[in-house]
Amino acid sequence: MDLPLSDLCRAEFAHTTTFLNTATSGILPRAAVAEVRALAEASGAGLPAGFGDFDRVNRVRAAFARLVGVDAGRVAVGSSVAAHVGLVSASLPAGCEVLVPEGDFASVMNPFVVRGDLKVRFAPLESLAEAVDAGTTLVALSAVQSADGRTADLAAVRAAAAAHGARVLVDATHAAGWLPFDASPYAYTVTAGYKWLLGGRGASYLTVSEEAQSGLVPLHAGWVAAESMWDATYGPMRQLASDARRFDESPAFLPYHAAEPSLALLERVGIEAVHAHDTALAARYRAGLARLGHEAVPGGAPIVSVPGLADREPALLEAGIVTAVRAGALRASFHLYNTEADVDRLLNALEG
Repeated sequence: MDLPLSDLCRAEFAHTTTFLNTATSGILPRAAVAEVRALAEASGAGLPAGFGDFDRVNRVRAAFARLVGVDAGRVAVGSSVAAHVGLVSASLPAGCEVLVPEGDFASVMNPFVVRGDLKVRFAPLESLAEAVDAGTTLVALSAVQSADGRTADLAAVRAAAAAHGARVLVDATHAAGWLPFDASPYAYTVTAGYKWLLGGRGASYLTVSEEAQSGLVPLHAGWVAAESMWDATYGPMRQLASDARRFDESPAFLPYHAAEPSLALLERVGIEAVHAHDTALAARYRAGLARLGHEAVPGGAPIVSVPGLADREPALLEAGIVTAVRAGALRASFHLYNTEADVDRLLNALEG
């Protein structure tokens, strides 16, 4: 890493607020903003460059694959976690059981619930592994809970699923980008690109194991899902892509153009360094909360949720401190563009 994170924050980002809300949406780095602006201006000028760049999308695919430890051939690109989960849901035979943590993010469970012919069973996150049984077909869960930062025991869930012949789908939206995360052991992972990955809404990633690829039907296959997409723009395609690209949606180019410099920045800094930085800020905040007599939801993630303080969010925003209210609690989330001064500013505001 060329710069300390505090200096990198000033060099790479241009936010004007005390932004403690990455769990809602991350901040675009300056370079990503420039790429979005360049594409939009080229489109507005009617230039060919304004069409968008598929080669760039494939470079983003490869960068995400490196980030989560899989081959690029296991990564499909799309627009939302819900669309990816919906594809997996559609592949399940009627009557299958899907096990989901209670209170997990809606996009992880609703595509299974709305089928109507699947058995969706819920269990507490802390005992999810114990709830897997011989009737479970798929376990679907978030690696880190959006509402309060609680972290799943993924190793225990994997072991329980393997013991009962079940597959696992992990939503890595609140893990990839700050937490070293390995997607390779899972049949499916889904990740939104606009939070900890510092991209724009409209970029998302689906990883599919080689074994699971054979049973997943690319129901929304367009010409981009073909082995040779430029030969498949009209009429039925002759051959689907031989790898996970067959599950691609046609990309929204603006967020994918933004994603390339954003992922490059994360690679340059290194996820281990981001993890150390983010969790240290969260620990500083937790310690300060304890001094003020407030009790946060236990955990070690850079998402910190405090019941009883939700009513403070409007005043914090008025003071230029951006947080969120989720599940009735005040939620703050810390990422590489945050500093100790940001944490102290929030604590001082809560104290005052």
